[in-house]
Amino acid sequence: MEHFRKLERMYLDSNMNTQLYETTEIKIDDEVAEIKLTIDSKYFHALGAIHGSVYFKLLDDAAFFAVNSIVKDVFVLTTSFNINITRPVNSGTITATGKLKFKSRNLFVAESSLVDEKGREIAFGTGNFAKSRIPLTEDIGYK
Repeated sequence: MEHFRKLERMYLDSNMNTQLYETTEIKIDDEVAEIKLTIDSKYFHALGAIHGSVYFKLLDDAAFFAVNSIVKDVFVLTTSFNINITRPVNSGTITATGKLKFKSRNLFVAESSLVDEKGREIAFGTGNFAKSRIPLTEDIGYK
């Protein structure tokens, strides 16, 4: 669906994803999003594993795009997000999968799971999202 492809391009064309997380891949479908990232040592904290901010970013982004997959007129916003990190990882490719769990007129809840390349869950999270007043337009990369 064209809406999904536009969201994918919007995500991949953002400065953060092209400059800091340049190995990012994304696939969006109805009520689900999958984001992959190849681990690089630049994401490590002092103990030699990826920093929690990377876990958060991937989990939040996957849940966010699972929600925005069904919101076709405006950008959604994360209003809260809780993560649980279950194991460290320092090599390979990690994959976050976000899924819509609840929707109402103004509130959406999505959960996401982050796994290593052996399929072991390394983190999971749940977020609340709301519609913004920002239309999905080419001005924000939706093209």
